[in-house]
Amino acid sequence: MTTQPVHFYQIGSFAVGNRLLSDDERTVQSSPNRANSIDSGHRACQGCGEALGARYALDAAMRSSGGQIVAVNATGCLEVFSTPYPETSWRIPWLHSLFGNAPAVATGVAAALRVKGLHDVRVVAQAGDGGTVDIGFGCLSGMFERNDDVLFICYDNEGYMNTGVQRSAATPPAARTATTDVVGPEPGNVFGQGKDLPRIAMAHDIPYVATATVADLHDLEQKVERAMSMRGARYLHVLVPCPLGWGSASSETIHIARLAKETGLFPVFEAHNGVVTDVAKIRRQVPVQEYLSIQRRYAHLFGKKPRPDIVARIQTIADQNIARYGLVEPASSDQEVHV
Repeated sequence: MTTQPVHFYQIGSFAVGNRLLSDDERTVQSSPNRANSIDSGHRACQGCGEALGARYALDAAMRSSGGQIVAVNATGCLEVFSTPYPETSWRIPWLHSLFGNAPAVATGVAAALRVKGLHDVRVVAQAGDGGTVDIGFGCLSGMFERNDDVLFICYDNEGYMNTGVQRSAATPPAARTATTDVVGPEPGNVFGQGKDLPRIAMAHDIPYVATATVADLHDLEQKVERAMSMRGARYLHVLVPCPLGWGSASSETIHIARLAKETGLFPVFEAHNGVVTDVAKIRRQVPVQEYLSIQRRYAHLFGKKPRPDIVARIQTIADQNIARYGLVEPASSDQEVHV
């Protein structure tokens, strides 16, 4: 008897994604055989970008490794909302240690697997921007320098959201947090501070560095799978909007992440051995005001006493990113240019 695959376009399962695409173009989430690495029952806020990013990233890692991964998680939102003692939403081997030593723990796990001869078992480490850009920065740099066989994923929600929305070194300028109040001549977070971790990672000349957002989940999955095809230290920096900390509508998470990329404030690119090899071009360039104005953390820039001067400084940052990474195709003489 001959058989052929049956495509179910609307079914009563929890599979998501565009099942009208061919099999090789679908996201992991559209397959009923997905790993469900982080499952239902966690306590993330409605519209949490980090929960979405972690689900797609870890399921993509599971698919590319044949289900052979160990995850190491730093303290932070992802750890707290997924493992309220004595429960867990993780369906994979998963370790949690301290806030700042996830890279070191992941290094130890990778070394132990190597000694035991389990070369097909891969290690993925995860942290928020606090555990990556601040507290875990030294351990992460050491992991890069040793070129340890670990994929490290930073889910960047631009602040210490788990402990009350305090500033981190990834908090953007002028943003309001619990520790950067909107007072003084330059309200919000200070300009000229913080760290650009993707560029710092590139400076270590590690095999692979990439950025992604939850606005393009196909791109996120592809970058995880590309990273998992390599050996050595790899770094993926994912922008994950936080409705609670950013003061945005929970239904706007994907839209805000897309605007971050389309303004140029969050460049999306790939780099191999310290050299940028590919960038995601801006499809419809928008002014930063469109991105800032829908977040309450920037409300002080648009209220009764607007601060167009500060908005202009943020626009300059976006323009510098566009120039540095070549995010906009040069307009030809016969193209209409919209300003």
